[in-house]
Amino acid sequence: MTFKLMTDSCCDLPYTYLEANDVDFISMTIQLNGKELVDDLGKTFDYNWFLQEIKTGGMPTTSQVNVGRYIEFFRPFVEKKMPILYLAFSSGLSGSYQSAMQAVDILKEEYADTEIYVIDTKAASLGEGLLVSEVIQLKEDGHTLDDILLWLSENTMTVHSWVTVDDLKHLERGGRISKAAAAIGGLMNVKPIIIVDEQGKLQNISKVRGRGKALKKLADETVQGLIEPLNQTLFIAYAGDLESAEKVKALIEEKVEVKEIRVHPLGPTITSHTGNGCIAVFSRGKKREIK
Repeated sequence: MTFKLMTDSCCDLPYTYLEANDVDFISMTIQLNGKELVDDLGKTFDYNWFLQEIKTGGMPTTSQVNVGRYIEFFRPFVEKKMPILYLAFSSGLSGSYQSAMQAVDILKEEYADTEIYVIDTKAASLGEGLLVSEVIQLKEDGHTLDDILLWLSENTMTVHSWVTVDDLKHLERGGRISKAAAAIGGLMNVKPIIIVDEQGKLQNISKVRGRGKALKKLADETVQGLIEPLNQTLFIAYAGDLESAEKVKALIEEKVEVKEIRVHPLGPTITSHTGNGCIAVFSRGKKREIK
């Protein structure tokens, strides 16, 4: 039996790609300058305006998806008795995953035969998008839902994320670094190197001096962690700095041959927490061990 693949706008894949592959997504919401904005993966969202607002000091905030919205998101397919596979934004970064699980419990009380599988991707942005893309391919190749659930159980934690930001103010606001560290780092041109850890949370693991060294670090760490690169599609996300994303892509391609490297803008939900200038690289490698 076929199934419905679903995700959320934190996957940062183009809406056109998801529509072409029959993947529905639920949108995160952003608050900025007294307005509520809907992250619809570029369908109507004015990303250039959004980045300009951030550049001029705007500090957007985001909201998790509530239980009611998830119920309405899932319900049409539950009523059709179609199994649902929902790949969710990391539970380590948002309460949306828990809301989705609560929605499933409520729907199961109303519809006894509800079949919804909610997968905590423990990933963000195109790390989540990488898993969505892989599942799209598996589904296209004729794999069953059971096959894909098994694949996800074995491979979700193989996604690696290497991230740097250009503006430390957003990390300070999110509690990732202290106000003093942000001020000193800004003066000394320090750039943090961030990963998504085994709990799906952001972890600042090192720092380098200068943007160029930070970009090289992302490329080097990505290449070092790759397994079976010829079979891999890598993803690079960027917030307002395509040139740096292309530089990282070139640095990777100088060192290793991969199947493909796809470059997409970092979505506004994630950009709200990283600021303009964020660059992130996503690949698959050895499993992140759960501690």
